[in-house]
Amino acid sequence: MTLTELRYIVAVAQEKHFGRAAQRCFVSQPTLSIAIKKLEEELGLTLFDRSSNEVMTTDAGQRIVLQARRVLEEADRIKLMANQEQSELEGIFKLGLIFTIAPYLLPKLILSLRQLAPEMPLQLDENYTDVLKESLKRGDLDAIVVAEPFQENGLQTIPLYDEPFFVIVPKGHAFEHLDEVTPKQLGEERVLLLTEGNCMRDNVLDSCQELASRQKILGLSNSIQGSSINTIRHMVASGLGISVMPATALTDNDHLLFSIIPFSKPTPERRVVLASRRNFVRPKALRIIKSAILSSQLTGVKFIHDVD
Repeated sequence: MTLTELRYIVAVAQEKHFGRAAQRCFVSQPTLSIAIKKLEEELGLTLFDRSSNEVMTTDAGQRIVLQARRVLEEADRIKLMANQEQSELEGIFKLGLIFTIAPYLLPKLILSLRQLAPEMPLQLDENYTDVLKESLKRGDLDAIVVAEPFQENGLQTIPLYDEPFFVIVPKGHAFEHLDEVTPKQLGEERVLLLTEGNCMRDNVLDSCQELASRQKILGLSNSIQGSSINTIRHMVASGLGISVMPATALTDNDHLLFSIIPFSKPTPERRVVLASRRNFVRPKALRIIKSAILSSQLTGVKFIHDVD
């Protein structure tokens, strides 16, 4: 059994295709297939079901692949220890972010990171929390920026900031001249929400039980949804309904499109965290990512400096 063979089976498990896995490993398909067959014979197990067009990992294979990922991570750790002159802040850092954070955080984060770690470029992935979580667990990403609640065995989180929500309404709406909006008032209105799968949708519904109850009554087919924050902003501006926005998604010029009203206290908010694998081999890089975010001058959020 070799590390190369372990890399091959991890690639096949991820790609679900021998040809794509071979391309990813920069070898020919016969070379990869022969090596995996040899490993299966050595283990006395069938790791992959090859009976359909999409290669599926067997139950035993899933356990072997999971352990193979751990072995490969530990091998990477040995390389890092053996070459102590290599800086953790050199080389690509693979960062994932959820859709409702990435557009507002990234421009400022990158500017900060240029100063703190100029030799650590970011390879970025914007996606849903569940997709990012699986990529992180597989080792395809080094860390992800997501919103709580977030908990998974083998992963750890570093708090970054708390972000309040605001109500946005079209010009001329009855709420326009209110000093604040209560969750009960919100629940009585036509509220535009993000599509299912966006964690901010869940954050909003968790903060407003009246709205959550109304959504259950209406059902998805009768509710108005948007695929992105920007889409919802423009639907509100057009007069279709009202919505809830995170502080970072609001700009100084938004008053030209719609009115922004704070919530009554306690203000609904979300906690944004940096998640990574517990045995990640570049802890200093994680600390620098957090430092870059804390110095990014995001407006409207409360940074968490005292928890590491």
